[in-house]
Amino acid sequence: MQQRDSRIELDVATASPERIDRWLTAQLKDLSRNRIQKLIDWEYVTLNGEVCTDKKAAVQMGDAITVTVPAPQPLDLKPEAIALDILYEDEHLIIINKPAGLVVHPAPGNMSGTLVNALLAHCGEELLGIGGVQRPGIVHRLDKNTTGAIVVAKSNLAHQDLQAQMKAKTARREYLGVIYGVPQGEAGTIDAPIGRHPADRKKQAIVPVEKGGRHAVTHWQIEERLGNFSLCRFRLETGRTHQIRVHCVHMGHPIVGDPTYGSGRSIGVNLPGQALHAERLILRHPATGKEVGAIAPLPPPLQTLLQVLRQRI
Repeated sequence: MQQRDSRIELDVATASPERIDRWLTAQLKDLSRNRIQKLIDWEYVTLNGEVCTDKKAAVQMGDAITVTVPAPQPLDLKPEAIALDILYEDEHLIIINKPAGLVVHPAPGNMSGTLVNALLAHCGEELLGIGGVQRPGIVHRLDKNTTGAIVVAKSNLAHQDLQAQMKAKTARREYLGVIYGVPQGEAGTIDAPIGRHPADRKKQAIVPVEKGGRHAVTHWQIEERLGNFSLCRFRLETGRTHQIRVHCVHMGHPIVGDPTYGSGRSIGVNLPGQALHAERLILRHPATGKEVGAIAPLPPPLQTLLQVLRQRI
């Protein structure tokens, strides 16, 4: 069945004037501020009956706003026979050890060769009906060059339950990463909101909540000191885009090999991207309620990096 556009009508009860994009972000919890700004740009928002294309337009008491959210357009997803490193699989879910370079789901510029294309070939096209046409089966994601464990739902029951576990923070996700330098102390917590970089829209940054940043918490612990480098374990409490990478820069210790947020210093090891690996994923099985855990072995480039750094000590 073809989905229809949704229309949302809102009345402003704000005592003092406020930017329309910020006001809508506070009212529409299911839409990000970036998404709302795009809807404004695309003329999907009206203010008192007139199309509003200014995200900074002030709204005040008594204003009437209408937001039209267009239905997602189905992507032409094709199964592709791409080899998968499967850590766990049953009729409800599958956990993959994702390699570097593999994009999770199709999007403009990456319409083929993704994890979703590979899963359609492995699981069958019934996957298309799970969780919507845009990202079938996808519960969470890993950056293109971040390796490791990622879970995908194979049933609607599993999709809803796993998403709820991610939101409630009962699913545990632990990463290993090599960072520049040695942090003070053995462990700590980074609690700093993350949002779109104000100058570079392709990057994320530490952004105050009042300017659109979203709550983000990362726990870290040193696993091994490697001279001027450290192998750290990271545990996510939230799941913002590029969260660990941005938080490490904020801490003053960027991830080694990070092409976007790294220092650019040569380390003498050819890495495909950032030295960050989703090593451990622990969740509750949606059907049985039993704990399911998967450990993804370190990829060869990261193993080589650790060997080289250990030899330098």
